[in-house]
Amino acid sequence: MKKFLFVVLASCLPLIGEVAMATPSTEELTAYLMVYHKDADHSIHMAISRDGYQWKALNGDRPVIAGDTIAEQHGIRDPHIFRGPDGAFYLSMTDLHIFAQRDGYRQTEWERDGKQFGWGNNRGLVLMKSHDLLQWTRTNIDFTRLDPSLADLGCVWAPETAYDDETGRLMIHFTMRHGTQNNALYYCYVNNDYNKLLTMPKLLLEAPDRKYSIIDGDIVKHGDKYHLFYVSHESGACICRATAGHITGPYTVNPQRVSTERRGHEAPNVWQRISDGAYVLMYDIYRNNPHTFGFDESADLEQFIRLGQFSDDCMKMEGCVSPKHGAVVQITAEEARRLESIWN
Repeated sequence: MKKFLFVVLASCLPLIGEVAMATPSTEELTAYLMVYHKDADHSIHMAISRDGYQWKALNGDRPVIAGDTIAEQHGIRDPHIFRGPDGAFYLSMTDLHIFAQRDGYRQTEWERDGKQFGWGNNRGLVLMKSHDLLQWTRTNIDFTRLDPSLADLGCVWAPETAYDDETGRLMIHFTMRHGTQNNALYYCYVNNDYNKLLTMPKLLLEAPDRKYSIIDGDIVKHGDKYHLFYVSHESGACICRATAGHITGPYTVNPQRVSTERRGHEAPNVWQRISDGAYVLMYDIYRNNPHTFGFDESADLEQFIRLGQFSDDCMKMEGCVSPKHGAVVQITAEEARRLESIWN
């Protein structure tokens, strides 16, 4: 029997929004939750770890939220999870199914003409919010309907949620392009209910003269500096870093790659290990067959050393094959037990 997390439609948002939940203290955060998708089903998957090294897929690596139940294109990619200052979890993802024609969801390879809008062209994102990781509200945002200037968008990909402590507002940043132009990173502010954009997309970072694409941004604050990790397509695909004094920039680019992997990889996600405070840089090695995640670590976000990949060296994943584009958030022991009681 299939079992999925309960998704509440956007019309129920005020009811869920009334639930108050304090942010856990540092001492209460003792485990990790990973979200990822798989090309096999374009759905949300989850895994749990107690130490940041040994991971176990929930629900036997079957989806916990089916992509065809929440996305306009009947599939999702690039899930990211963030715990906000209100203690709630914010889950964002790309509304896109790249094999929808094969799986019978549409008659054409892409939703729109590939010559005009490029590979994997899509229109928008899926935003979800939860206080308990079980009941979720959901909003689908079609960016081409926000303003006539966005009608020709070729893609809106890989969203992530962050908190701007200067403005006290949530923001999402994402990859975007017009038509078949090169990709760049943009951001918008979003309301606390996570169902409405408060601003139009603004440029966050682009390549010099937009000569090549940059995609998949991930922002981490260390001290008084913001570190923006992203994938540069200047030569192949590797992870680079830019820094700024404000979350929205302007960012100063360090053109040197920070990841140790030499095969094509993308989707950087930086999370902090609870035991020693080290930063872990996780990424999707899409050139590996089967797909897997690679890991580096750093004490200061400046220099990274290699940890390895899943089922290689110290990083292990039990019960999962071919994870794609993941993200990690620290959770409490009770939150971990709650998820395991449902899915294991």
